[in-house]
Amino acid sequence: MNRGLSRFNVVSLTLGFAFLYLPIVLLVGWSFNASKLVTVWGGFSTRWYGELFRNQAMLDAAWVTLRVGLVSATVATVMGTLAAIALVRFGRFAGRMMLTGMVYAPLVMPEVITGLSLLLLFVALDLDRGFWTVTIAHITFTSCFVAVVVQSRLVTFDRSLEEAAMDLGATPLRTFLLVTLPLIAPAVAAGWMLAFTLSLDDLVIASFTSGPGATTLPMRIYSQARLGVSPEINAACTILIGLVTLGIIVASLVTKRAGMLGKG
Repeated sequence: MNRGLSRFNVVSLTLGFAFLYLPIVLLVGWSFNASKLVTVWGGFSTRWYGELFRNQAMLDAAWVTLRVGLVSATVATVMGTLAAIALVRFGRFAGRMMLTGMVYAPLVMPEVITGLSLLLLFVALDLDRGFWTVTIAHITFTSCFVAVVVQSRLVTFDRSLEEAAMDLGATPLRTFLLVTLPLIAPAVAAGWMLAFTLSLDDLVIASFTSGPGATTLPMRIYSQARLGVSPEINAACTILIGLVTLGIIVASLVTKRAGMLGKG
């Protein structure tokens, strides 16, 4: 009976992972197709990667995406870290429940609602949609993920190290910069990588908050895919998948290291 259940679990997991990842594997494979027809294999070639890097519209979109990701991830890391410190260290204070709700609400809020609400806000403030509105939108939802990652590290933080530093004459600010921050740095770095990856991968929220000259790479890929999938799109998606995968791996390794340091 256990053997039957075991086989059932193996088959279920195999089919589940195949359903999730086989399309991605096929997309990566077809990006090396020499033929212009995405469904006809014409031999192995990196031709479409060269064509992609000569596509100025794609390059401009990639540059916008990179800038938005770097700026939003950096600001979100600072804001998320401060929010995590407030929730863990300040105990009960006026507005704690509201702050907690603001941190966790975007995690479960549908992206369509988040994007639409931000669009209405920018319209009400009479802000021209463009690079900065997309960046602000990404900061809004990625800072919540950073807060959760850093908060999980602060919960297990040994505060006796801070107390020892202050007993030796260090000010609270100096203690934070020289003791606390270095010890939670892996979690902060993991939060930054997660925020950057989420910004790089976002389509829905960017579609609501972008404007002329602020087309991100996922938006460009989606708009071209609606007219038909081309080999260049496969190549662009493959590069994007590689960047996102690399970000997730780095964030996972940093988080794992943070957990090992916490136990140590």
